[in-house]
Amino acid sequence: MIKNLLRGAAALALFLTPLALPSSATAAPAAPAGAEVLNLADAVEQIPLADESRTGYQRESFKHWNRGLDPADGCHTRNEVLLAEAVEVPTVAAGCKLSGGLWKSYYDGQEVNDPAKLDIDHMVPLAEAWDSGAADWTAARREAYANDQDAATSLVAVTARTNRSKADQDPAEWMPPLPGAHCRYVGEWTATKLRWGLAADQAEVDALKVYAEACETTVVHYTAAP
Repeated sequence: MIKNLLRGAAALALFLTPLALPSSATAAPAAPAGAEVLNLADAVEQIPLADESRTGYQRESFKHWNRGLDPADGCHTRNEVLLAEAVEVPTVAAGCKLSGGLWKSYYDGQEVNDPAKLDIDHMVPLAEAWDSGAADWTAARREAYANDQDAATSLVAVTARTNRSKADQDPAEWMPPLPGAHCRYVGEWTATKLRWGLAADQAEVDALKVYAEACETTVVHYTAAP
């Protein structure tokens, strides 16, 4: 009951919180060639509706970080994402130890010059993915999900503070603190669910639909995961 009330309050807050248009700092990555492209409202309609269950979930069921896209570079997935998203590229020492550099955390608009102060957020958290269909996947597919760099929206470097505030919550329960990031965030959440064939429960769908009305110019692009 409490969770339902909180979710209802979150949905209501969408109407009460002004949604700023995305700035260049919150602009989503460009659509890759061959991607499915939908407006947000239509994309939300494509997400399967299903009840969620966390029975049996363990974070260790999703192996990460693995050796990344290029095993020869000596960097695991986390550091490869940091290198890919850096505004100013950090120094890379032996063992792929990063220092310096500059990142822009789009969840809160903060600039960060210490990679240790960043988390790599799974756009759809591992626990939420488990609830939404990943419980039935093979271990190899869960590892692929947890280290997915083939879609620019699956993993994102953000301040540790915002990532830990989000935890395993969906958009009915949590949104980035920067209002101007909301449309991009919901678009990328929806894209990730569609890419991996994940479902959403009713409260989540209801929240996404409310945002879709406010973010009418937001475009979702995704390619189905292999």
